[in-house]
Amino acid sequence: MNNIHTLGELKKAGYESKSIKDELRANLREKIKSGIKTFEGVYGFENTVIPELERAILSRHNINLLGLRGQAKTRLARKMIELLDEYIPYVSGSEINDDPLKPISRFAKEIIAAKGDDTPISWLHRSDRFYEKLATPDVTVADLIGDVDPIKAANLKLSYADDRVIHFGMIPRANRCIFVINELPDLQARIQVALFNILQEGDIQIRGFKIRMPLDMQFVFTANPEDYTNRGSIVTPLKDRIGSQILTHYPETIKIARTITEQEAKLDVLQSDLVYVPSLAKDLLEQISFEARESEFIDHKSGVSARLSITAFENLLSTAERRALKSGEDKTTLRLSDFMGIIPSITGKVELVYEGEQEGAALVAQHLIGDAIHTFFPAYFPKIEKLEKQGEKNPYTDIVEWFFAESGFELLDDCSDEEYQKILGSIVPLEVLIKKYQPEIKKEDTFFMKEFILWGLVEYKKLSKDRFSEGYQFKDIYGSFINKL
Repeated sequence: MNNIHTLGELKKAGYESKSIKDELRANLREKIKSGIKTFEGVYGFENTVIPELERAILSRHNINLLGLRGQAKTRLARKMIELLDEYIPYVSGSEINDDPLKPISRFAKEIIAAKGDDTPISWLHRSDRFYEKLATPDVTVADLIGDVDPIKAANLKLSYADDRVIHFGMIPRANRCIFVINELPDLQARIQVALFNILQEGDIQIRGFKIRMPLDMQFVFTANPEDYTNRGSIVTPLKDRIGSQILTHYPETIKIARTITEQEAKLDVLQSDLVYVPSLAKDLLEQISFEARESEFIDHKSGVSARLSITAFENLLSTAERRALKSGEDKTTLRLSDFMGIIPSITGKVELVYEGEQEGAALVAQHLIGDAIHTFFPAYFPKIEKLEKQGEKNPYTDIVEWFFAESGFELLDDCSDEEYQKILGSIVPLEVLIKKYQPEIKKEDTFFMKEFILWGLVEYKKLSKDRFSEGYQFKDIYGSFINKL
């Protein structure tokens, strides 16, 4: 098809025009029939969002993706270009990608009337058929639909009554394309009203010109739930003209969340080679986001973006990388204490309620890390009961007694791996506990697991942990109290 350069050649080739919605529908049908996965690279929506999105495309609907921030709404919209034909023809020089067989602009109609089958055509790749606009309060009708251009009128010596003085906005220029408006509720109501006719009747009105232009477009809107923000909402008549409203959601399992994070995190090869990350560390990192979505300190209406885990993972590896570089080591294993390096990634990603503001963002972030450890601990080791019989031995008695006898130890943030392993290796009851309850653990995960036990015992009030400028001090909780007396 790319060798076809005139309208006559296009007709001889038997090209048939079809609307973008029919194009998307036809290509989706072929993919479904062939068993080809649609929306590759979007995880967690296989049985929820994607089937609904496919039904909307098969129904030729304009779509509104409704969900909290960081739920892959824009990614889904961008993935729709994979359902377009690789190339489509358009009249060369057309501002609005006129279909050579069904022209709608004055420019295209006049050139076809003048040149007939010799009308030059060009080819538009599907990657160029995606337009995106972030809705902000300063967006105008002129930006989206168009306005009268006085400079064009002067240069062409035309009257303002001549429709050739119109400068088209983004929407007409996106004819035969996917057009995405992100954060639709933030668009002023009068601008939303300007979309009514385009969605329903296909005509546009610019400065008194009523131009019948049956624009061929696939609209995709994204929005947060209406009660998420006071900045605005979707006006009811516009919502009524959107065919399908699809609710998105956050990952429902740690496994899915891990897959997303590993796909999206921007890691340097040197980082990946330098830092070994235990599987438990990856799970803990994802659990922090799950804890944040349930936390009493965080505004649930605002949501907790998947970007929290992604940026936190990047920060986590950078923390370990910095430590290894300072120690002059070629290889290192991630430590649980490295998780303190992700606090800046958390504080900027959550909206705190009043109680959270009182606590402070950094302290809330530390609570979330502790909550994730608290949640995961019983999955690896025996549950710690709140009430225990006095004098009765439990799986953790030997560890607690070791701390009482040794008065605890200090774990510095930047200590070398050799020193780190020596300190944890000196606590013999940790090794015994791991051999009994996690006998199949990988050798390289052992020291992270030892530290995990200590942090877990702190969360369950069996040990105490104090932060000082260069690291942490772990002590027996009751021995510390006795010493103070």
